[in-house]
Amino acid sequence: MVLPLIKAMRPKQWLKNVFVFAALVFDEKLFQPEPLVKTIFGFLIFCLLSGAVYLINDVVDAEKDRRHPTKRFRPIASGELKPQVAIAVAAFIGVIAPPLSFLVDFYFGLIAVGYLATMIAYCFWLKNIVIVDVFTVAAGFVLRVAAGVALVQAERFSPWLYICTTLLALFISISRRRHEMVLLKESANEHRAILNEYNLRLLDEMIVIVTSSTIVAYSLYTFSAPNLPPNHTMMLTIPLVLYCLFRYLYLIHVRGEGGAPEEVILKDMPLLGGLLLWGIAVIAILYIQ
Repeated sequence: MVLPLIKAMRPKQWLKNVFVFAALVFDEKLFQPEPLVKTIFGFLIFCLLSGAVYLINDVVDAEKDRRHPTKRFRPIASGELKPQVAIAVAAFIGVIAPPLSFLVDFYFGLIAVGYLATMIAYCFWLKNIVIVDVFTVAAGFVLRVAAGVALVQAERFSPWLYICTTLLALFISISRRRHEMVLLKESANEHRAILNEYNLRLLDEMIVIVTSSTIVAYSLYTFSAPNLPPNHTMMLTIPLVLYCLFRYLYLIHVRGEGGAPEEVILKDMPLLGGLLLWGIAVIAILYIQ
């Protein structure tokens, strides 16, 4: 059962936990050994926590997943992994991860426990409340960033980055809702009841709002955050952010993708290249002066 268990914990989606590294990079502590090691441990703990959440979520949604064109292949829905095993492993992680989190850092531990509680509430309740569902997903990303801030004891981490993270996470989660509606069509609400509360026009308008807001928020960050170089060179990264957002929109509206963001990023070379260039540019601007 080891391979089905690992598969059910969705290691591909652990890519989302790189948001824990945001504070390490933007607080200019990337090359300091102690903050780097603590952030790596924090990343691993969040991988465990998110894996446990995926196990719980798949047990709760097993019946609906069996009627889904792609989710029916998940280990629990397909019968590869028994629900009892998944719950036992999730419970074990829920017991050992919080103490490990507090050993790394007290405030990190509080945030990790808050993340786990929020995501469990999402699995059982919050994902069934219209609009609250996408905000809860976004909260998971913000908590990852906040966890990174606690780990490195960030001193110059701009609040603008919390806003940018929230908007970007909303953009991704709303895009995913849209993809589900297009993929499942008339039977969408049979697989995810909350989709009955949305329609394509509403989701497209929400995407327009968060896309525009993300661009504005990131632009304001590049020339108003106090820890950035005084020559405003961070503004040079704005075109890369625009390209990545526009490429993602292209993949959603033209290619019909957008279901799993980690798969979209890893499979689409232009988007992945844009993100890597943005990361290189940010590190060069912050660390090479």
